[in-house]
Amino acid sequence: MSRSPHHATQLRSLGSHGTLVPLPQQPALQNSSSHSRASLCEPRPWGLSCLLALQHILVLTSLLCASHLLLLRNLPPGRLSYSPAQLLASSLFSCGMSTALQTWMGSRLPLVQAPSLEFLIPALVLTSQKRPLAIQTPGNSSLVLRPCRGPGCHGLEPWNTSLREVSGAVVISGLLQGTLGLLGGPGHLFSYCGPLVLAPSLVVAGLSAHREVALFCSAHWGLALLYHLGSCPLPPGSWRPASTSSTHTRIPAFRLLSVLIPVACVWIVSALLGLSIIPLELSAPIEAPWFWLPHPAEWDWPLLTPRALAAGISMALAASTSSLGCYALCGRLLHLASPPPHACSRGLSLEGLGSVLAGLLGSPMGTASSFPNVGTVSLLQAGSRRVAHLVGLLCVGFGLSPRLAQLLTTIPLPVVGGVLGVTHAVVLSTGFSSFHVADIDSGRNVFIVGFSIFMALLLPRWFREAPVLLSTGWSPLDVLLRSLLTESIFLAGLLGFLLENTIPGTWLERGLSQGLPSPFTAQEAQVPQKSRKKADQEYELPFPIQNLCPCIPQPLRCLCPLPENSGNEEGGSSEPGETADLLPGFEEQCQV
Repeated sequence: MSRSPHHATQLRSLGSHGTLVPLPQQPALQNSSSHSRASLCEPRPWGLSCLLALQHILVLTSLLCASHLLLLRNLPPGRLSYSPAQLLASSLFSCGMSTALQTWMGSRLPLVQAPSLEFLIPALVLTSQKRPLAIQTPGNSSLVLRPCRGPGCHGLEPWNTSLREVSGAVVISGLLQGTLGLLGGPGHLFSYCGPLVLAPSLVVAGLSAHREVALFCSAHWGLALLYHLGSCPLPPGSWRPASTSSTHTRIPAFRLLSVLIPVACVWIVSALLGLSIIPLELSAPIEAPWFWLPHPAEWDWPLLTPRALAAGISMALAASTSSLGCYALCGRLLHLASPPPHACSRGLSLEGLGSVLAGLLGSPMGTASSFPNVGTVSLLQAGSRRVAHLVGLLCVGFGLSPRLAQLLTTIPLPVVGGVLGVTHAVVLSTGFSSFHVADIDSGRNVFIVGFSIFMALLLPRWFREAPVLLSTGWSPLDVLLRSLLTESIFLAGLLGFLLENTIPGTWLERGLSQGLPSPFTAQEAQVPQKSRKKADQEYELPFPIQNLCPCIPQPLRCLCPLPENSGNEEGGSSEPGETADLLPGFEEQCQV
């Protein structure tokens, strides 16, 4: 059955010296609109980079507020002994530090680090099993244990103890994820994850937040609808940087600011109408300080227990699976080669370090590559290491000022739901578009795709609605099983990996070319070898750190690129691009 070639979103990469580095693309993808915008021959505008970074901050804040709100609502009746803004500031600080490290010497992709559902689900399991239980008898059915929320329930204590145990699980997950990255295991396994492993994971990742999105949007469907209407692309409206006099150099403002403009408009409308839709859990009366320096044991040290160990193992495995999917998706959107094992290993190692820092600072959420922020890159069709560095800097700034971080909690809940809904929808559609790489008409592939997605969505729903909680007689094992079996992205990746590598199939049928099992290799086969080598340089370490690779012990050499993959392409060493500014339409080389 013949298929039309896939036309992926065309994104462009700029080198470290402000010159354009054209990424491979087919001539047929050039359209008339792309020729109407000339390339930027001067340095990239800092104003546009700041606006793009602010949009990623809004997406990151929406994810943080949603995670904190869902976790605090799941705790037994109680209170925080400090301001929720300080908790948000602590998370922003750790996310900023992790983002800066990730883009500098991690995977080198412009990925914003943020907490995700992979950390939230084990945290919810850990805190829900600690609640007092009350015996309820619904009708003539058997006795059922339900969480006790009434005023007569015992154990009404401050939330600090529960959050300390969750922070302990975050520290354990960071240590385990960092160890996995240093050993290089997930990086090498990633080479055997073909399109039939990654595409179902992306589909499930896009569907994983639909319940939370509906919950937040239901706070006011009018504002949610207004945000979604504002997110639709508008044909008019372009912005020409002030530093150029060319009338042809225009930037599509409504597309590049399709997150910032709707959020600002709905935020203003809700304020004018007096619709202050702020949950009580995030608006405690405790005054937040203007400045503070996050440090370990600010409130108390993380609590390490066997149950926290079980939840941490689940967090590490699920977050590693999710991050590998983010690497593949971001690399594909930027038209780069598949992330090599050394880039994946460095990325997971530094994500683990970020989670350890977050747990020590008292944050109940670790750091991992964020699907919503990758969806923002696809939505805006613009990705940049400079933007990622600015996001890290802004996050650290908000983390040093809880009073400024408290301003971000005033974003209405429908806007939070709308932002997460739009970004997850982009991830979902990208997952569906990835199926074309393999022979989707094959019965083998149809079974792998259908079974992976169906079971990844079925098991979490069954455990969520089961009348009796899973009980093995040992609480840590219960936490581990319930956490892993309700992680939909982990289940999709695990099932897809096992089925893809055990059911026989040809290379062409599996979407692999030249017998090389790497993600989306059917697309990479069309990329010229010279351009592919230049794209591979984006994953290399910064030039000064490359000189330290010979000094690294042999067990840790997996963090460095192989000698045949590094640098000298045309007789001279070239420093990998410090920035990957990807603004569509900049098609022409700068004229010197």
